[in-house]
Amino acid sequence: MNIKSYVLAEKAYLTELRRYFHAHPEVSLQEYETCQKIETELDTMGIPHQRIGETGVYGWINGKKTGKGATIALRADIDALATDDLKKVPYRSQNAGVCHACGHDAHAATLLTAAKILKEQENKFSGQVRLFFQQAEEIGQGARKFVQAGLMDGVSRIFGAHVSSRLDSGKIALTAGPQNASCDYFKIQIYGKGSHVSTPQLGVDALYIASQIVVQLQSIVARNTDPLETVVVGVGKLQAGTQYNIIAEHAVLEGTTRSFLPKTRKFTNERVVRIAKETAALYGGEAQVEFFDFAAPLVNDRQSVAEVTEVATPIFHRENIISDFPKSLGADDYADYLAVTRGMYAFVGTRNLTDPHTAVAHHHGLFDVDEDALLLSCNVYVDYALWVLCEKNEA
Repeated sequence: MNIKSYVLAEKAYLTELRRYFHAHPEVSLQEYETCQKIETELDTMGIPHQRIGETGVYGWINGKKTGKGATIALRADIDALATDDLKKVPYRSQNAGVCHACGHDAHAATLLTAAKILKEQENKFSGQVRLFFQQAEEIGQGARKFVQAGLMDGVSRIFGAHVSSRLDSGKIALTAGPQNASCDYFKIQIYGKGSHVSTPQLGVDALYIASQIVVQLQSIVARNTDPLETVVVGVGKLQAGTQYNIIAEHAVLEGTTRSFLPKTRKFTNERVVRIAKETAALYGGEAQVEFFDFAAPLVNDRQSVAEVTEVATPIFHRENIISDFPKSLGADDYADYLAVTRGMYAFVGTRNLTDPHTAVAHHHGLFDVDEDALLLSCNVYVDYALWVLCEKNEA
């Protein structure tokens, strides 16, 4: 590894911040104390900032070197999960039932450290660095607030990185193309007609209709989708009826669809609606379908990946850069940024087998990270930002 001296000098700062955030986790859209800490740190650095929504923070650094320069956005998500912290460590969560079990504490600390370094180097570049401390990634409601606020206007590149317990510390995944699936939530309400179960011909069984819909939805993957495409249609919840001997008048299904290509996503969701409505009509009932867009497919721009790879190679060395990291059906609303400008999302290895907690899967109460790996992530944030600001000319 070849971590730059200006990053190594901030090791204690980065570690202290990460442990503070880990000890004070807050769930999506409730990140008030987290925001206050971020704002306090930005004030100390002399970086102007403003709130995005109630719990997101946007900061910016204007380069002082003569010239127009480019604009780059750097993003970190900041929300935690509603689960208990099961670790016995000094920085264990102090908020019962809430834990940074996905590494967003590390992301916030890494970006704040990168901001500190870039602020100290503002005389070396023109253009602007935009800092996105984004709320509510876990529920897909944060990135769109930054986009809707117009903060992607004029941005030529965006970069973000996520820690990964699937990768050893010292490795980084920089992979072009699809990396994370879309995530759409659907709710199907079935309306029938009640009757006694002994006279089913007098009613319209919403529970039976719902059951048929569950079965028929699987045909989307099995018979309507190219076998080489990856698609998930899952129903996780079904509620119906009021009593064992009454034909159910109402049933509710809740589920999700996931895919990697926009056209596949559109087709899949349209089929869910059609199957629900036509199946209900076939048996004399009615179906209403609601969809909620949680995240688009996350697709890394090939050119941006090549740029980051060039910047990361002196830091990681080529053998530690993974260019074919497996796709994940887990979603990340970072995709909303990539839908409007070029950029990429990296995965930084934080698994160190000397600490078993760092090999635990994300979203588990024992999850932890190798903090030394965050220095590598920080170095890529800083050096890629400087590369864009100093090398690129287009807006």
